[in-house]
Amino acid sequence: MSSKLRTYALPIAMLAGFVAHDFADSIGFLTPYLLFCMLLVSYCKLDVHTMRLSPMYVWMLLGQVALAWVAYGVLSAWNVVVAQGAFICLFCPTATSAPVVAAMLGGNLSLLVGYSLLCNVAVAVLSPFFFSLIGVHSELGFWQSSLIICRQVLPLLLFPLLIAIALGRFAPRVRNYVRCHQSVSFYLWVIALFIVVGRSVNFVLQQPSTYLVEEVALALSALLCCVAQFILGRRIGARYGDRVAGAQGMGQKNTVLAIWMALTYLHPLASIAPASYVIWQNIINSSQLALKERSKMH
Repeated sequence: MSSKLRTYALPIAMLAGFVAHDFADSIGFLTPYLLFCMLLVSYCKLDVHTMRLSPMYVWMLLGQVALAWVAYGVLSAWNVVVAQGAFICLFCPTATSAPVVAAMLGGNLSLLVGYSLLCNVAVAVLSPFFFSLIGVHSELGFWQSSLIICRQVLPLLLFPLLIAIALGRFAPRVRNYVRCHQSVSFYLWVIALFIVVGRSVNFVLQQPSTYLVEEVALALSALLCCVAQFILGRRIGARYGDRVAGAQGMGQKNTVLAIWMALTYLHPLASIAPASYVIWQNIINSSQLALKERSKMH
């Protein structure tokens, strides 16, 4: 796929999901399988033995979790659905494409790959407990709710990592083949984005007009969450010599996973927030890349 086509593929997928929302909703069951395959392809390019933990990771992860709970605590006093939307925008893990964008902007690729892995694992471990407190299963009790979510989230986020490690040990040729075909992850991302946007649109269209205030509030809260995370990540990264990696690590989110989590574990209307986040983060990244290209020309 050419670079120009890749640039327009995601907006086209979002537009197609909006137009063909009924069809996208009918194949929504494919989303977790697509996410699983996306993560597996991405993990196959990681070399766990050469990765090193950085103090920067701790501050970024703590900042991410703290922001999520502060936003939820503040907004839940006004509207729980908006609070859930802001929470998932802040809590969801770093996008698998973040290291690529960071490298294009001059950031440290390996540093961000390490944080992306840590962040995904942390979300896999913490999400059953967090969602049991604020999600649709909260009435079941903490441990019962946690176990229900754990059975669905942990296999999705952790099993791809375990499979990638096993392939590297027992089937290195297979892993090398997957590693050399990373573009597959992009195609899967496009399909998954089409589905989750379609599901979100289908749900919104089925809601009465009385939810208009919440829908606008969710979109605006996503914008504030996006800007706040890029700024905070940039400041944390500056302390460790890489503003770009810090900003991308906290600001660029796996919105496909976030929308699926919102539709599955939170109030479905909350999925409007991560769906809006897709637009905001792409505007910020597109602007940064355009400025980077302009600076090269001068």
